[in-house]
Amino acid sequence: MLLRLPTSLSEAQECLTDGAIPVGGATLVWAAWQRDGFPEQAVSLREVPEANVLGGGEIGAAVLLHRIDERVPEVLRRAAAGIGTGAVRRTATVGGNIVGSTLRCLLPAALVLDARARVLAAEGPFDAELGEVLAKKPLLLSLRWSDPLVSGYRKVAEAPGGPPPLVVATAVHPGTRPVLWVAVRDGYDFLAESVPCDGGPDSVLDALGTTALAALPAEAREVVREQVLSTLQRADDH
Repeated sequence: MLLRLPTSLSEAQECLTDGAIPVGGATLVWAAWQRDGFPEQAVSLREVPEANVLGGGEIGAAVLLHRIDERVPEVLRRAAAGIGTGAVRRTATVGGNIVGSTLRCLLPAALVLDARARVLAAEGPFDAELGEVLAKKPLLLSLRWSDPLVSGYRKVAEAPGGPPPLVVATAVHPGTRPVLWVAVRDGYDFLAESVPCDGGPDSVLDALGTTALAALPAEAREVVREQVLSTLQRADDH
């Protein structure tokens, strides 16, 4: 297998045109390739500047998870810190987790940040909704967002050998009418909802009760309630 390491977007485009397969941090694809066979060419974005940005409302797809720090909102920082072991976080990338993983541990954080994706195709870079990225799995360059007023993240203790642990991510975005975003990973399913949050906690919880989040199991709904109340309190104190 030839691993190509472009240093610019134009070189990365050429790799895609030639049929190179994105490799990410190789923490997930390597085992699959060992089982199913290696591609003729793979491409890594680790030398492409646009895929290594960190801060200013943007994070590159080639950023290693252990590098994610105070330059990003709390929800994204805490989500990254809870992924795997230290050795995994020193190898795994943002793009690999969002696009290449079934767990997608960073996705709830990206959803509550209302993030948009910058992706690369053979024709050039373009912006895309997260849903399009998850469905079509293009080559992710970066995620961009507007910083929230406050954000939060909770991951329930993991049962050995069981399904992925419940994750609840929250963020309050400022505006004429502040908006609360809530995203949940329940097993392998993801839900995200947003409601105005200028009417008090009871009003917010009532509004969330009319969304798809109401169909969650009772234990999960209680975790959502606790996380929402904590986030709203922090927003009031901000």
